Amino acid sequence: MKTANTILTTHDLTVGYRNGSHQVALLNNLNLHLDKGKLVALLGQNGAGKSTLLRALTCDEQPLSGTIKVNGKPLMEMSQKERSRVLGLVSTERIQAGALTVTELVGLGRQPHTGFLGRLDDEDREIVRQSMADAGIIGKAGEYMASLSDGERQKAMIARALAQQTPIIILDEPTAFLDVASRIETMRLLQTLAHDRGKAVLLSSHDISQSLMLADELWLITTDRQVVTGTTTQLVTDGAMDHLFANRSIHFNPQILDYSF
Repeated sequence: MKTANTILTTHDLTVGYRNGSHQVALLNNLNLHLDKGKLVALLGQNGAGKSTLLRALTCDEQPLSGTIKVNGKPLMEMSQKERSRVLGLVSTERIQAGALTVTELVGLGRQPHTGFLGRLDDEDREIVRQSMADAGIIGKAGEYMASLSDGERQKAMIARALAQQTPIIILDEPTAFLDVASRIETMRLLQTLAHDRGKAVLLSSHDISQSLMLADELWLITTDRQVVTGTTTQLVTDGAMDHLFANRSIHFNPQILDYSF
C-alpha cells in the first residue's frame, strides 16, 4: 500500500526480454511501491527474473509494458541526467577501475551534478569524503581499487552511489562473492542508510537469512512468477516463503530464517 513516503511505483509493469520480434515475459502486471526509509529485499530462485526487474527499474532495459514512476513522474520520460539524480545503482558487474584510487572512483558519483568533465569543488570533495566515511571505506581513500578485497571494493561502489546523493539506491546481489563477515557488514550498512539517512534501498539477494533478519519488507518472486510483497514478519507468518523454490523437498524453517531439507 502506498504511503506518504512512497517514492517509486510501478503500474501494470511487465518485464522480460526480446528474442527477435518476439517478447518473452518473465514477470507480468506488477504493481509495486518502494518507500523512503525502508530496506527491501528482492528474493527468488535463479532465473526468476530478479536482475531483469532491477534492470527495468533502473532503465538499463526497457520494460515490455507498463510504467515506472519516481515522485509521480514517469521514469522513461526523464533524461539520463535526471534519472542519475534520483537512482543510484550498484551492480554485480566488475567495472575496470583498478587504476583509480577509492577517492577517484567515489568522485565519479558526482558526475550527475558536475558533468562528465566537471571539476569537483570543495562541496563535492566533502560529499565524497562523507560518502566514504558512511560506507566505512575512508581508511582506504588513497589506495587503488585493484588492491582492495571484495568486501572493500563493494563498500567503495556503495560509496560512489552515496556520492550521487540519490533518494533511491538499487543493488543487484551486493553480497555475492563476499565472505560471511563482509556480507553482514554490507547488509547492516544498507539498513543504516535506509533507517538513518532516509534512503529507499532495494537489493536482490540469495542470502535468505540475512535478508530476513535485516530487511523491512520483501518482494518475493514465487515459483509461478508472482511477486508477493509485505513485511518480513507478515510473509514469514503467512507461509509465503514456502513458495520461493520449486523443489518441494526444501522447506522454510522460521526458527533459523532459512531453508532446510
